[in-house]
Amino acid sequence: MGNEGPFDIEGKATPHRGGNVVHPVEGNTGVYAVIDPQPPRSWFPWLIPVFVLANVAVFVITMYVNNCPKKTGNCVVGFLGRFAFQPMKENPLLGPSSMTLDKMGALVVSKVVQGHQGWRLITCIWLHAGVFHILANMLSLLFIGIRLEQEFGFVKIGILYIFAGFGGSLLSALFIQSSISVGASGALFGLLGAMLSELITNWTIYANKFAALLTLVFIIAINLAVGILPHVDNFAHIGGFISGFLLGFVFLVKPQYGWVSRRNVPRGYNRPSVKSKHKAYQYILLIVSSLLLIIGYSVGLAMLFRGVNGNDHCSWCQYLSCVPTSRWSCKAQNITCSSLQSDSQLSLTCLNNGRMNSYSLANATQTQITSLCSQLCS
Repeated sequence: MGNEGPFDIEGKATPHRGGNVVHPVEGNTGVYAVIDPQPPRSWFPWLIPVFVLANVAVFVITMYVNNCPKKTGNCVVGFLGRFAFQPMKENPLLGPSSMTLDKMGALVVSKVVQGHQGWRLITCIWLHAGVFHILANMLSLLFIGIRLEQEFGFVKIGILYIFAGFGGSLLSALFIQSSISVGASGALFGLLGAMLSELITNWTIYANKFAALLTLVFIIAINLAVGILPHVDNFAHIGGFISGFLLGFVFLVKPQYGWVSRRNVPRGYNRPSVKSKHKAYQYILLIVSSLLLIIGYSVGLAMLFRGVNGNDHCSWCQYLSCVPTSRWSCKAQNITCSSLQSDSQLSLTCLNNGRMNSYSLANATQTQITSLCSQLCS
């Protein structure tokens, strides 16, 4: 609504298919009134469900390869045949052995660095340690990812998911080098980080923004706090979150409201004075975030392939992933096993707890023996 000379000008909304409605008014033909802003485009979310199906399919294939009845006894849910789970004492999450996860592409730092298997930084985010693990991650992915894909499209969210997962794997590999790591948690935390940066960079267009900010920060804080428990790879969570937070400033920027309205005003009518698609601070955040991502990934990869252990340069960083209490310890335990190989049978005895087990395994490699020893002594 505005005034032009002696005329009182009022725009009246009328139904219109297509978005912004521009109503000419009597008087001066240069006057305009824009009513009913165009609703944001909503994308059909298909990529996130595909990601979920892909994760489930990989888990099924992993269990097929695992073939618990052939390699060990006392499998859980034995009627599933070769899809049966490893014994609970070995894997309480109802899943495969660590040796199978290693074979399928889990993050094993020694193989990434010494074996030049950098692809494990990506493949590990499609693997899961068990039914409980994949169930929790996939439900979270559906809950968070579908809304983001509807709002920003499959290309942006797909890129964000992969690079956030990569960032989580990279930070995990720099600080946790004594055990294997699998799971999509880093990518999921990346989506949470992107939601936070999206709220910040598009701050001016949201209502109830402070309530949304406090709720989102609370959810993120609770999830990161869970990561200080033992046997949880919080470095993957933190790396994924930081990557997603920075990527959100790059990919999830929305144009100014006035710029959207200006595009829908026909020729011959005055247009809003907004000329720039984005605000200055949005451009600044985009450039700074892009530089930080390039520098962070480059430095991280250089450190990793040079065999650098992040804990040697940050003594307190270990507490970001595990805080010792009277109920648990965060120190890695030195484990030792004695082994006896006879034909196609491998017998192991854990010297730490006295447990013994036999495996149908011919010509076991040192890597396989180490992995089985770790399971037996856990």
